Amino acid sequence: MQKEEVTKSLAVHYKEVLGLLGEDVGREGLLLTPDRVAKAMQFLTSGYGQDPEEILRKALFKEEYKQMVIVKDIDFYSLCEHHMLPFWGKAHVAYIPNGYITGLSKIPRVVDVFARRLQVQERLTLQIKECIQHTLNPLGVMVVIEAQHMCMQMRGVEKQNSVTTTSDFTGAFNQAKTREEFIDLIKK
Repeated sequence: MQKEEVTKSLAVHYKEVLGLLGEDVGREGLLLTPDRVAKAMQFLTSGYGQDPEEILRKALFKEEYKQMVIVKDIDFYSLCEHHMLPFWGKAHVAYIPNGYITGLSKIPRVVDVFARRLQVQERLTLQIKECIQHTLNPLGVMVVIEAQHMCMQMRGVEKQNSVTTTSDFTGAFNQAKTREEFIDLIKK
């Protein structure tokens, strides 16, 4: 199905949702809302149509550097798959090369690909780690994500200042000393 067809189909459903919520779908302020929401949702879930491993492979360079490479404070936003409400925060990603490095901008792009899907933070952390490990075959990968979740702030427990932190790691990061070095570096 073409993108325009998907947009049209989604818009029909969003118009129906607005009506079911009790809104006047003919009201001036809502006339274009179904189309806008359809386009926004397509953008917010655009990660389904992208291959994160291909992004890394397009900028793969032979290099004998064997120390930690960290890209920290990567801003991201995603949609919680349980309520389709936003969650957002920062991802911190490190890897220790094993003969190959990737372009530094590719790490945030990988984060975006996985974040632009319906997600849970735990899976997002795991998918970023696995993608980098599988594609670059480094000596180790570590991912830490800190995020705020609107599903916890706007509804449910309504805890405005809560932050959820998740982490996952492979290889050299199984050593406490290496993990501690990474944590120290992202705190600076």
